Amino acid sequence: MRTLLLPLGLAAAITSSFVSLSTHAQALPPAPGYANAVTEPAGPLTLDAALAFAAGGNFTLSAAGREVDASEGAVMQARVIPNPEIATLMEDTRRASRTSTAQINVPIELGGKRSARIAAAERGREFAQASLGSIRADLRAAVIERFFTVLIAQERVKLAQGSLDIATRGTDVAAKRVAAGKVSPVEETKARVEQANVELELNEATAELRSARQALTALWGNDAPQFSEAQGNLDALPSRPAPEALRASLDESPDIVASRVEIERRQAVIGVERSRQYPDLTVSVGAKRDNDANRNMAVIGVSIPLPLFDRNQGNLYEAIRRADKAQDEYLAARIRLGNDLLVASNVLSVSRASAQTLKGTVLPAAEQAYRAATIGFESGKFNYLDVLDAQRTLFQARIRYLGVLARTYQSATTIDRILGR
Repeated sequence: MRTLLLPLGLAAAITSSFVSLSTHAQALPPAPGYANAVTEPAGPLTLDAALAFAAGGNFTLSAAGREVDASEGAVMQARVIPNPEIATLMEDTRRASRTSTAQINVPIELGGKRSARIAAAERGREFAQASLGSIRADLRAAVIERFFTVLIAQERVKLAQGSLDIATRGTDVAAKRVAAGKVSPVEETKARVEQANVELELNEATAELRSARQALTALWGNDAPQFSEAQGNLDALPSRPAPEALRASLDESPDIVASRVEIERRQAVIGVERSRQYPDLTVSVGAKRDNDANRNMAVIGVSIPLPLFDRNQGNLYEAIRRADKAQDEYLAARIRLGNDLLVASNVLSVSRASAQTLKGTVLPAAEQAYRAATIGFESGKFNYLDVLDAQRTLFQARIRYLGVLARTYQSATTIDRILGR
């Protein structure tokens, strides 16, 4: 038994140096904290607070962060060297003539496999980081868009409530004039129909606000909104640089950056598959104990596979084609995002002008026309159809103004989302 342990001990001594090379891979970095569902406090909600809640409670963002951490493990694994192998062999079972061999087989990577593997893993980590930046930009844009959707929905509820007050006063005026015998009862019926339509509008606006609130708080994992109202200034219309300046910043887009990094990652994968076309060398070192001759002998050997059939040609072809695909996706993303950027810029420009016109000219004129029609109806100069026409014009102008505001903020948010701002 001691004669067998002697060569095994020699082989173990040889392997000890290789074990020390990979000990650095045993320590994993501690994982940082991740998202937890957040319940916002009761009271007014600001945009900055909504962004902070989403940053701490959005699980999509948290998942992207975990992917970045996972990519660190891939880089760590890519840096390790292959494990050596210990082998033992015994010839003849008779003690006097037995020959025992113990050896260590050390694989040696050729063709730059390790450096190519590390490069691919590092590109994968960069892609995960770029994807995290893209998801973070998506989340920020979603918070801003939904926050202003809540603001507009709140204004729509206020508008519908104000419209209901106007319609109720109109109905009361019509009822009094009918009771005085000055107008036909049909006028009162028309007024009540208009009041009922406005009540339906109020119900729809209330339901829309409820949905908008839930959609906003869902971004930080809360399905039961607690905030009382969103606080913001809708009259401060957003503005962005000219389309040419926006196009010049397109390379900063998180999606473009991620597509560009994906091309680099695919090129690195090609390097990995190409390096695998070279067979690895295995060096064997050990000791042999010959009991018949009563002596120990050194054992040295070299082996290398013959790449007659498997030259990794299929994997290399796949990697090349996927790199071509990544290049096409990058070009397609540039065209798509460039077009979306121009469309959003045009919509923003038109919406801003429309909002300013509606607020400065149309709404004041509609309000003045409604007041004049109401006063004229009360004094008997106009019939109630004139009041209804003026009232509908005012309602439509107000609703149109809110719709223009929604498009204005949506287009500005789209620009910021594309450019990652």
